[in-house]
Amino acid sequence: MVGETGMEGIGMGKKKRIAWMSLVLAIALIAGLAVPGTEANAASKAKKKKVLVVYFSATGTTKDAAGKVKKATGGKLYRIKAAKPYTDADLDYNNENCRANVEQKSGSVRPKVKGKVKNIRKYDIIFVGYPIWWGKEPMIIRTFLESYNLKGKTVVPFCTSGGSGISGSMKGIKAAAKGAKVVKGKDLTDLSSKSVAKWVKKKMK
Repeated sequence: MVGETGMEGIGMGKKKRIAWMSLVLAIALIAGLAVPGTEANAASKAKKKKVLVVYFSATGTTKDAAGKVKKATGGKLYRIKAAKPYTDADLDYNNENCRANVEQKSGSVRPKVKGKVKNIRKYDIIFVGYPIWWGKEPMIIRTFLESYNLKGKTVVPFCTSGGSGISGSMKGIKAAAKGAKVVKGKDLTDLSSKSVAKWVKKKMK
């Protein structure tokens, strides 16, 4: 027969066991949440990187490529517009004196841009798209890049071309994007959305 003292002992024993079990469960819960929490924080930091996708397109080809980059990054899309729009005659490469040819040969001409990007400071990564004209980026791209303080930002060039590729434009982009980290660009001509997304993912790391 168990007396009152014995009952109290049993009661105290149960309370201690319950207290210990609660403590163990609390520790396990905290430990279990620690790793996912860290991953969530890392993912959150990655998501905080703001992306701007700017492009200049005279015929629409680069516009399509920029759309794919925008879709892959989820960033803000901005079209660079010339204050004086380019006409078909301006782009007649068979005419040595056409506007585009004169600008490209000079290298120092800076066509005026219509409008400005609002609060460009908030963006961390800027993808810059353009067609290749005479092996280089159009001079209006230099106008755009030279118009902003890009210090500390990452600039990712991309282009469309008839076969020249992007290499001939990299020097000009690096010179115009002063203070920015200009990474190796890519010619996205005829690339599928899947291929563009794969390339973008590497540049976003």
